[in-house]
Amino acid sequence: MAISSKNQSEITLLKDSQWSVIDGELCRVLDFNPFLHTVKDGKVLARSKELWTPYASITIKCKKLPKKITGFICHKMDFIHLWTAFKEREVKQDEEVLIIWSKKHYKNIISKIFSFFLPRLWIMICPKGAFELETDPNYKSELKGEARWNAAKPIIEWKPEVMD
Repeated sequence: MAISSKNQSEITLLKDSQWSVIDGELCRVLDFNPFLHTVKDGKVLARSKELWTPYASITIKCKKLPKKITGFICHKMDFIHLWTAFKEREVKQDEEVLIIWSKKHYKNIISKIFSFFLPRLWIMICPKGAFELETDPNYKSELKGEARWNAAKPIIEWKPEVMD
């Protein structure tokens, strides 16, 4: 498996090769931890001048990997979108943040060639329980079709323009 594991109960995702294990998978963000960065007027203000330092870490839950997962946010736009969701808009008690990390869903070949420079996270604030509705067909099985979709659909989302 192309991920580093600190121990049996934790997985760390830093490089694209590590994140690619969950490419296209829906994950729930349990915690957002900015490092020495903040956002003001849509711009990242860094208190650290070190290059290649991640902007933040997130703790996520994915059905595909049933362990504690810590992902490091290294793209500025992904960080700004997470900051906007958690710090500016703020997630309410009856909501949850879901993400999809992907390099496979870029719109065109040019985007795929330059994917190293592009954002990778599609971030959604959804009603609480949306993750289970989307990943567990037995969860609230009485909800079907459009009713199930409406119960899980994003309230607000940040999807990079380069993604389809």
